[in-house]
Amino acid sequence: DLKAFNEVTEERVNRLKLKYNIKPSSLVIGVISRYTMWKGVQNIIPAFKKILTDYPNAVLILANAKGDYEKNIKAQLNNILPIDSYREIVFEPDFMALYKFFNIFVHAPIDNHSEAFGQIYVEALASNIPSVFTLSGIANDFIKDDYNALVVPHNSKIDIYKNIHRLLKDKKLVQKLTKNGIKSVQQFNLDLFINKLEKLYRK
Repeated sequence: DLKAFNEVTEERVNRLKLKYNIKPSSLVIGVISRYTMWKGVQNIIPAFKKILTDYPNAVLILANAKGDYEKNIKAQLNNILPIDSYREIVFEPDFMALYKFFNIFVHAPIDNHSEAFGQIYVEALASNIPSVFTLSGIANDFIKDDYNALVVPHNSKIDIYKNIHRLLKDKKLVQKLTKNGIKSVQQFNLDLFINKLEKLYRK
C-alpha cells in the first residue's frame, strides 16, 4: 500500500525520535537490513564514520539489527564508531514512520542477486527518502543512477560515503531523485496488482 507511506503523521515521526533519543538537529542516516554478510552493512559503517568527520551531529540508525553476522557487525561498531553516534533497533512496528525520520537511506547488498526481490528499495522511494543503493534483486530492473537514486558499486565503502555526501550538499538533486522515485514505484502499487489479478481471473 504505497499511499500509506506518505500518510505518516508528524506525530508518529516525533514519537519515534523521542523513543530512540534522536535530537531534532541530528542528521539521520538510515539502514534497514538484517545483520547478514551479504546485506553489506559492514560497508556502510565505515562510510558513516567518514560522514561523522563532516557532520558530527549525524546518527546512524540500524534497524532489523539481528542475524547471523551480528557478532561481526557489533565488533565493528564498537571499534570504529562513538557509542552515541548510532542506534540499533531490533524491531520497530511503525516502520513507515521510521523511514520518515531518515534524511538519507542506504541499502548496499554485496552483489546483484542476493536479494530475492528487495522490497526495501520500493519502500524507501515510496517514503520519499533520497537513497544510496547497490543494485540487487528487483533494483536491477527499476533503479536508475542519478534518476531515482544514487547507485554505487558493490562493496565500495568510499563510494557510499561520497554519494551520501553528495546528497547532503545538493538539494536540487535530492528533489529530482525523490520526485522520480515516487513515480517509479507506482508500478508496484497494490491496487494495480489486484486489478491485474481480477482481470486474469475474469478471462
